[in-house]
Order: sequence, then structure tokens, then C-alpha cells
Amino acid sequence: MKQIVDAQLPTKLSEILNGLGFDSMHVESLPKGDETTDKEITQFADDQNLTIVTKDFDFYHSFMALKRPKSLFLITTGNLKNRQLFDLIRNNASIIKQALQRSSFVELTNEGIIEHE
Repeated sequence: MKQIVDAQLPTKLSEILNGLGFDSMHVESLPKGDETTDKEITQFADDQNLTIVTKDFDFYHSFMALKRPKSLFLITTGNLKNRQLFDLIRNNASIIKQALQRSSFVELTNEGIIEHE
């Protein structure tokens, strides 16, 4: 289970995901870093079989219209402090792992995890 964390989320999130047993990288590690376009991120993720972890609804719209990216983990918690987001991820790590194995579109809300068809 591999992920790429989008630019608007902190690089620390990749470290936390890795510590929880995920295989995560941040967009910052790509050659263009945070200048990488959404289209390029999607292409890279699909080529490498990565789930895009993002708060960016542009990825949601692309997923709904084109089924690209192939796998999406959308964070819809609103503006949380990073520590709160990290705690939410830590507290739901096993549920997130299971959901990502079953579904190509998983959403993290303040209330929990939603698997979409």
C-alpha cells in the first residue's frame, strides 16, 4: 500500500504514515517538488500504483469524472492544526489501511472514514 502526499499537506504526514506501516512519499521528493502539476502527480501516481493523499478537491473532481487518479485518499477535515490531523490519522490507521485495500476512493472526515464506491 503506497501513497504520495500532495503538496498542500505537510511533509511530516509522509513520515507519520511511514511510521504507521504505510509506504508513503511526499510530492516534495519529485523532481519539480511542489511545482509538480496535479496532472503530473496523477500520472506519476497511476504509473507507480500510488494512492494520492490530498485535501485538493481538483483530484476529487478528476476522480469522479475520469477515474483518475486510480486511487484517492481525500482529507475533508477542514482546517485542523497539523497535530490534530496527525492524531486523526494515527487513531484511524488500521481502518484507513483496510479501507484503502478495499476501495479506490477513501475519505477522512472529522467523524471518521468513508469508503466510496
